[in-house]
Order: sequence, then structure tokens, then C-alpha cells
Amino acid sequence: MTLYFIRGCLAFCCYVINTLLWCVPLLLGSVIKLLLPLPVIKRLSSRFLDRCATGWISTNGLIEKLFHPLTIHVDAMPPLSVNEWYMVIANHQSWVDILVLQRLLNHKIPFLKFFLKQQLIYVPVLGLAWWALDFPFMRRYTTAQLKKNPKLRGKDIEITRKACAKFKHNPVSVMNFVEGTRFRPAKHKQQNSPYQHLLRPRAGGMAFALSAMGEQINKMLDITIYYPQHIPTFWDYISGHLPEVYVHLELQEITADMRGDYMNDREFKQHFQERLNQIWHHKDQVLDRLQAQTRGDA
Repeated sequence: MTLYFIRGCLAFCCYVINTLLWCVPLLLGSVIKLLLPLPVIKRLSSRFLDRCATGWISTNGLIEKLFHPLTIHVDAMPPLSVNEWYMVIANHQSWVDILVLQRLLNHKIPFLKFFLKQQLIYVPVLGLAWWALDFPFMRRYTTAQLKKNPKLRGKDIEITRKACAKFKHNPVSVMNFVEGTRFRPAKHKQQNSPYQHLLRPRAGGMAFALSAMGEQINKMLDITIYYPQHIPTFWDYISGHLPEVYVHLELQEITADMRGDYMNDREFKQHFQERLNQIWHHKDQVLDRLQAQTRGDA
């Protein structure tokens, strides 16, 4: 227990130091991008900042190998490229999921970026960093707002489409946990989920993102994460209580039938949800297989 505690404390300190060191060029690049909003400066700054973020992840990987090595079992790695655009979806069980994905996909696909709520841009320091790293900020209107002002209908997609226009120059990977929250037995029971290992997928966010991005993103990377011992916490991860994780990846083309007006086209909305449900049924089967494999039943 003492060894795990010491290991976790040392790893945590190293992660904090690494983050603070990379914050210096990140904030510097952010200020330059903010004060000199010329197209060429923006493009060069975005590339520089993405490389800073990639360097931060790479150094985190070295800290992991030194203090709490993690074995990631991948049954098959599809052909990936840092020069492609990806929609990345995965099941969500722990904040460790993000760390595993960053470690696994670093230098294989563009830096992972998340769609954020518009209000988060005002978060001190982080808001500036997210903006500088070209994290798309989405403004969603509620049903009540749309009823009160019908002219707002479709404006959320248009705003997000403009926010994503910068991705036409630099490849990007957009991350989406379509379950909307981390898996918990109580939540699973509350939802009456038809899946054994998963919550119900929410199609709206993904459909909205694909609509906003247009045909710029043409590949979907579907990732299934399985922890054979237990669902880990961040402390489990940095203290060495997480020795291994199993990851299954599938690369698919984003076909034309996956793009449409999710908000106003009822037929498309139903089709998209059914398509996502099929992906989730398959993911549930993959988790069954991984569970049986790790228990020696396969």
C-alpha cells in the first residue's frame, strides 16, 4: 500500500510539473493568436499549439512508463493517419478513458478535441486555452427558446459550422462520448438500458456535430474500452492499480445517410438513432467477448 501511495504521489507531482511547463508556450501561443488574428498567423499558431498539446501527452506517456506502466491490449489497430479527419466515439466508464485514448492515439491521429458549451469559453485561463486549441464551442437553443423565437431555428448549427470552418485547413479528431455520462449500475437500471454493459446512446450530439462539420469528417473511429479488473479512478491510474486495459477499434466510413437535419427531419432522426443503436449493440457484443476472453472462457 505504501509503495502505491508513494508512486501515485510522485506521478501526480510529475504530471502537475509537466502541465505547468507546457502551459507557458500554450498561453504564449494563445495570446499571439488572440492579438494577431490574421489568417496565416491563426493557422501557424493552431499547428504550433496542437504540437504543444501533443508534446504534453507524449511527456505524460513517459511519466506513466516510469511510475505506473499500463499495458494496453489492442486486438487490431486499423490504418490511421495524422492527416485525416475523424469522428471518434467510445463507451464511457471513467475519466481514465480520456487518458487511455490520448496515450493510444497520440501521433496516430490528430489531437483529440471536444465540442464544448459556449459558456465555457469564459472559464479563466482554460477558456483561452480551449479557444486557442480550436475546440469548437457550440451554442444550443432549448425547445422553449425556439418556440419563443422561431428565427433561432437552425442558427445553432450555423454558428457551429462557422466555428468548425478552421478545420478545413488542419486535420482534426472530434471526440464524442455518445452515452452522455459515465456508466454506473444505478444509471443503467434507471435507463432500463437494453445493453448489458452500456448506457443508451444519445444520437443528437453526434448528429449535430456531423451536420456542423459537413463532409470534412469522413471517417468514424469506433472504440470500445474494457477494464478487466474494475473501473478505475484517476488515483488507481497514477498509483499503479490499473495494470492493463483492453481496447477494440473499428474504422468506418461516414456515409451520406449519416448526415442530415436531426432537429427538423423526423425520418432522418429515427434513422440516425437506429444506426447508432446498431453500433451500440455490436459494442455490447465486443464487451461480452472481451469479458469472456479475460476470464478464460473464450
